[in-house]
Amino acid sequence: MMAMTTRSKPDVPRFYLTTAIDYANGDPHLGHALEKIGADVIARYRRQCGDDVHLLIGMDEHGQKVQQTAAKEGVAPQAFTDNIALRFQAMWARLGISYDQFIRTTEPHHKTGVQALIRRIAERNPDDFYERSYTGMYCVGCEAFKQDADIVDGKCVLHTTRTLEEVEERNWFFRLSKYQGFLQNLLATNPSFIEPESRRNEILGLLAQGLDDISASRARLDWAVPFPLVLSNGETQGTYVWFDALPNYLTATGFPDAGYEQRWPADVHIIGKDITRFHVVIWPAMLEAAGLPLPKQVWAHGFVQLGGERFSKSAGVKLDLGEAIDRFGADAFRYVLLREVPFDSDGNFSWERFEERYTSDLANAFGNLASRAMAMVEKYCEGVVPAAPRPDAELDDDADVEAYHGGLSGTRGWLLHEGLAAVARMTARANEYVAATTPWAVAKDPGRVAELHQILASLIRRIAKQTVMLAPFMPHKVEAVWAQLGAPATASAWHLMELASLNPTGWRVQKGEGVFPRPVAPTLPSPTAASSAPPTS
Repeated sequence: MMAMTTRSKPDVPRFYLTTAIDYANGDPHLGHALEKIGADVIARYRRQCGDDVHLLIGMDEHGQKVQQTAAKEGVAPQAFTDNIALRFQAMWARLGISYDQFIRTTEPHHKTGVQALIRRIAERNPDDFYERSYTGMYCVGCEAFKQDADIVDGKCVLHTTRTLEEVEERNWFFRLSKYQGFLQNLLATNPSFIEPESRRNEILGLLAQGLDDISASRARLDWAVPFPLVLSNGETQGTYVWFDALPNYLTATGFPDAGYEQRWPADVHIIGKDITRFHVVIWPAMLEAAGLPLPKQVWAHGFVQLGGERFSKSAGVKLDLGEAIDRFGADAFRYVLLREVPFDSDGNFSWERFEERYTSDLANAFGNLASRAMAMVEKYCEGVVPAAPRPDAELDDDADVEAYHGGLSGTRGWLLHEGLAAVARMTARANEYVAATTPWAVAKDPGRVAELHQILASLIRRIAKQTVMLAPFMPHKVEAVWAQLGAPATASAWHLMELASLNPTGWRVQKGEGVFPRPVAPTLPSPTAASSAPPTS
């Protein structure tokens, strides 16, 4: 009996995860891809574990930077963001990102939700918003005022090619300093609220320095959600872009309409490490001020780099995402990116490592194993997987199945690279089993048929398990392997918690073309093509 996943029962656990909404001022790049692929793997894994998953991604479309970029191109901001959104959606479709909702901050309901949240804060805590004149150095790239510690040689440390602007105006301010004790207690009593640990330590250090109140509105900003409170002089302003962007996770659930509680709070926000302050300080403070539940966790992944250089379009450090996908296909790109870049720290991407990893892991190890095993079943068993007991040689796989779940379930953090490493160990062990048992030699002795059947059944069972485990990472390629194995339904339909019950007896294999062909010749792009950092809102 096949262990099928299900999403139809009312008692199925719900799992709501989000990514940072991407800022609408350019095309998707490698950093965006790392985050979206990682979140998609988590979503697909949870679906294969039987959860009712909702994956939210989207676009952050307001703010001064978008307005300036649109003006440079001679188009209206809405037309500019419409075009950008289509390009992002096309890329996510190409990469197989199985999102359930794509939110845009220019949507009417989102605007309504942002204003409702701000009014709710003002009603519950009337002193949390107050008027104040302010002068500071503003980074358009970050859409944030910068403190002295964030400025080097007159430039923002994250946007070294941009000139900081000295801004003086009267705004609505949010009393963030009021929530310092609340935030310190949150991280002390719930350490897993922000992970990995290195990111939590950074936030604790920031809190120890003391929090300043922050601007919640901006003057002379037309391309924004109108701030719902009016200044004492009668002036209306635009909502500061982060007070507009962060609530997308909440407004996507339908807030403030009835029923939003069925999905909120989010189980995990997947974000880049450069925007932890917004998600772990400002966002929880806003929710606490509004009397709303906090997200259960924020996970901050690192940057994709090349030779230690962070992605920067303006500095010329770039890589064509479409070109990278074209090299070996979307699934191979997904696999290599998450195999090479730890999801809890920074990692490097290079064309050379891309080809090496693809060839070693997918073409030579997994792909060759599957082709050889199916060819032998066809040759020695008329294509039908024989019935045979499980050999002791498979017992070591059980530990790697547990390690796989440990990397993907979130119990030890979202260590997707560790999940892939566990599958790779299983593949290597199966290849070693072939070399040690020499089934082609066993097949020559009519008295060793039972031994041959045990070897071949073990190989197909191992390949099938690995195929199921790889389904969240390579959702299309694995189905081709699954079909060649003669397995029922689809690999992604197999419940990941029921791998022990997987029994391929009676499957009729049909070896076809290799799913992961070896590269025929080196066709590496220019070595100047480089890397990417994670998306920022």
